[in-house]
Amino acid sequence: MTMDRLRAREFPWTLRPDVTFLNHASTGPLPQRSLDALAEWAVLRAEPWRIALDRQFGLLARGRELCGRLIGADAAEIAMMVNTSYGINFAALSLPLLPGDVVVGSDREFPANVYPWMGLEKKRGVHYRMVPCRDRLADEDAIIAALDLPRVRALAVSWVSFETGKRLDLARLGKACRERGIYFVVDGIQGVGATPIDVRACHVDILACGAQKWLLSPWGTGFLYVRRELVTQLEPADIGWMSGPASADFSRFLDYDLTFHDDARRFEVITLPFQDFAGMGASLDVFLEVGLQRVYDLVRERADQIVAWAMRNRGVRLLTPADAHQRAGIVAVVPSDPLSASARLDAAGVAHSLREGAIRLSPHFYTSAVEIDRALQLMAS
Repeated sequence: MTMDRLRAREFPWTLRPDVTFLNHASTGPLPQRSLDALAEWAVLRAEPWRIALDRQFGLLARGRELCGRLIGADAAEIAMMVNTSYGINFAALSLPLLPGDVVVGSDREFPANVYPWMGLEKKRGVHYRMVPCRDRLADEDAIIAALDLPRVRALAVSWVSFETGKRLDLARLGKACRERGIYFVVDGIQGVGATPIDVRACHVDILACGAQKWLLSPWGTGFLYVRRELVTQLEPADIGWMSGPASADFSRFLDYDLTFHDDARRFEVITLPFQDFAGMGASLDVFLEVGLQRVYDLVRERADQIVAWAMRNRGVRLLTPADAHQRAGIVAVVPSDPLSASARLDAAGVAHSLREGAIRLSPHFYTSAVEIDRALQLMAS
């Protein structure tokens, strides 16, 4: 299927000349098939006697499989979660961190990957140390140097910066952590769905990812990855009624047995919003239909287009690294007057973000080159 046909079918609003959506780093739109799945499950929810249990819980099983395919993991390493923050809180509360231990992070992180660690410092006396950025970009050399400080037990970073679009070299950081016996925790929400990742090759221990941005899925959907070898070493910070096999037989709930699943299901807190995970599964089908590599290639092409424009214009400062290996789908630029440029984009129906004094553009695979040009011309006006 051509991209034009897919756009018309799944994102019909792209045919409107007054709408240009370049804000996937904030909230991604839902494909038509996701809307259809949500509508179908809304009807079923109104008549719950029609919902077979294997179909209901099959949504979660399929979600684990699809999310695993996105990041190079097995379904047994995936737990369905309602947002990134829940996954980061799981890491903070479930890892065996003791008073006096140190968690290293980067300055200028999104709060979802800061506040849980600050809270851990307050509750348990685990120190949280942020490594200063260099020119607003995470400093990988300084982060690795900080891993050699006394009692460092974990590194917690965002794969892609919400502010600048800087993509960290997870393989390099993960190797450094593994060599030192340090847990490696990653906030993946601004990268998963926009650029490829192999969590095993990168030695990631825990990755948390909401699905409402680049994965074009409903609010309240996401997933947690826990490295297989680590799954059975960790106990859930929050225990759900289906965290173990004892609740598998719905006719015998009173046979209490707090034995956890031997896979990542032990970390799920049921009941989850099944209808929203039906929408997520439908959205991820679009990625598989297009082909993951093609998705990533198209995102890179659109980001390249913005980067090339910024580098040609002396009055524009490019915050995002020009090197494609150091970015994903976010491109942040600072025109001479960001507020005025943002106002022009708003007036013309170009969805974007103004973050920390910069215009943040975040196109996806179905975004056309013409739409990018329209936004760039408005900023250059």
